[in-house]
Amino acid sequence: MQGAMAAPALAPVTRQVSSRAAPALVPSGPESVQPLAAAVAELPVLDASGRRVPFGTLFRDRRAVVIFVRHFLCYICKEYVEDLAKIPKSFLQEANVALIVIGQSSYHHIEPFCKLTGYSHEIYVDPEREIYKRLGMKRGEEIASSGQSPHIKSNILSGSIWSLWRAVTGPLFDFQGDPVQQGGTLILGPGDNIHFIHRDRNRLDHKPINFILQLVGVQHVDFTSRSSVIHV
Repeated sequence: MQGAMAAPALAPVTRQVSSRAAPALVPSGPESVQPLAAAVAELPVLDASGRRVPFGTLFRDRRAVVIFVRHFLCYICKEYVEDLAKIPKSFLQEANVALIVIGQSSYHHIEPFCKLTGYSHEIYVDPEREIYKRLGMKRGEEIASSGQSPHIKSNILSGSIWSLWRAVTGPLFDFQGDPVQQGGTLILGPGDNIHFIHRDRNRLDHKPINFILQLVGVQHVDFTSRSSVIHV
């Protein structure tokens, strides 16, 4: 990761887990925590009002699951975030864990995206993708089998048509982010500590939500209740 994530001669403490790998445990102990570079922690994200917030303050005093999504028009990201929205706040509070989504659109798209997905947890954007870049998030699609996602309801045809419809009918006609930027998942904090990182290789390579919840001691959620994928 461009030097920003380098740590001096420590055993590997974060793990990018592919769909073929065995589940990884959250590293524990001071030797098992990789530091987040101060320069990355100082980079700003924007909230729904456009207020700039240093990235590191989001998890300075707490542990946080931070989900970087591709872009807000991506139907896969939309349906993944719809399932994130089903996580009860009480589950997170019991484990003292924050849930944070970060996109890469203009902050003007945050409120409509939350309304569309029903997401009410924390959400910010990194419009210049500086944090994406410094964390080594992939740009472009890697051809790799990521398995069947438990969170995606639409097929590629219906999902792509719906994404295009949202683009051309939205009040601001844009792709709400770089369409070839991939996302990822981190467990961070308290402090500038990285406990887990997964960088998506392609649009379907996100980690199952209950896998991540288990790593931070949050109760599993039943995602089998599906909402209709037809929007009028």
